[in-house]
Amino acid sequence: MLKAAEISGFPAGDTPYKKTDERGLYLLIKPNGSKLWYFKYRFGGKEKKMPIGRFPEISLAHARRIRDVERVKIAEGLDPMLQRKREKLTARINSANSFEVVALEYIEEKMVRQNLAEATLRKARWFLDLLKPAIGAMPIAEVDPQMMLAPLKKLEARGNLESAKKCRSFASRVFRYGAATGRCTADPTAILQGALVTPKARHYAAILEPAKLGELLRAIDGYDAHPVTRLALQIAPHVYVRPGELRHAEWNEIDWEKAVWTIPAGKMKARRTHAVPLSKQVLALFRQLQDITGGEGYVFPAFYTKLRPMSENTLNSAFRRMGFSNDEITAHGLRSTASTMLNESGKWHPDAIERALAHGDSNAVRGAYNRGNYWDERVRMAQWWSNYLDQLREGGKVIPMKRGAKAG
Repeated sequence: MLKAAEISGFPAGDTPYKKTDERGLYLLIKPNGSKLWYFKYRFGGKEKKMPIGRFPEISLAHARRIRDVERVKIAEGLDPMLQRKREKLTARINSANSFEVVALEYIEEKMVRQNLAEATLRKARWFLDLLKPAIGAMPIAEVDPQMMLAPLKKLEARGNLESAKKCRSFASRVFRYGAATGRCTADPTAILQGALVTPKARHYAAILEPAKLGELLRAIDGYDAHPVTRLALQIAPHVYVRPGELRHAEWNEIDWEKAVWTIPAGKMKARRTHAVPLSKQVLALFRQLQDITGGEGYVFPAFYTKLRPMSENTLNSAFRRMGFSNDEITAHGLRSTASTMLNESGKWHPDAIERALAHGDSNAVRGAYNRGNYWDERVRMAQWWSNYLDQLREGGKVIPMKRGAKAG
């Protein structure tokens, strides 16, 4: 039987040798001086040796406790070595099916391969980074609603209500992907919607007065900037798409003959393909751009490389340099400008305007029914809107708006 005080003094020999404790526990001293604990036992008529660990990391008392635990397993008819192998295999499987691993696979399989915008991919990876400290290493099947709620509440506590909401949505997609691929059976985020604070709707600064809009259009025309930037500013009010959709436009999405810009689903917020009818004015502006950029790749490339679109801050920064404050106008606010003035004109069906803005329909049946409608009206509306913008830019007579009017 060994004594703790004597173990450190066991010298290394030319060959390995053992120092026996009791009940199957022994210490192996190797020629290099390392001392390793082993537990020797018999199971199924065979002698087996199970490594326990290295001395002094595993003390004599610790080694004896491990031995005693393993002896209980043997008495219950369990093979300690086989149990250990199963535990290692389970740990390896769980590691391969951790939330982080499944989330990375989801991003690759469902986002990268569908050619979603790089900005969308960055956001997904950022959401994963926010969730990793709490649940990243956990087997995805073991994450429960309380575990999921903890990192979301931390975001809320820091005032990041929108981030908490979007993290929950991202996690939900990962869990649903995990369930579809057999790694988990439920989405623990499903019952958390009422547990999170609803963020206030974000309102983007927008010009809603025709005379003020004419002033903006004239300022854009006179703005001394890189030609691509100025043309982006000139086109944006006409097409009223989201700034990210405009920046990521590519030449192969434009059908010159049909005068249609088709934005792929992967670039759209609602993940639905969106067709934008192009007025004569917009086609002419695109032609100018084509002469500048060569007509391949991004319509609005970055200043220093055609492999990336222009910066997301380019348009808003230009508005500031033109003297328009952040409280007056934003690139995204141009959508509100178009929506408000098109509705107040009384000339267009509200649903046609909503389709032009690529808004979903809150009524699923109505949305499905109207999906293919209003195209002809949208084509006419696009040309009317461009003509109206030209009239405002030239300082001509402003068409009176019918406040609160509803078109038939």
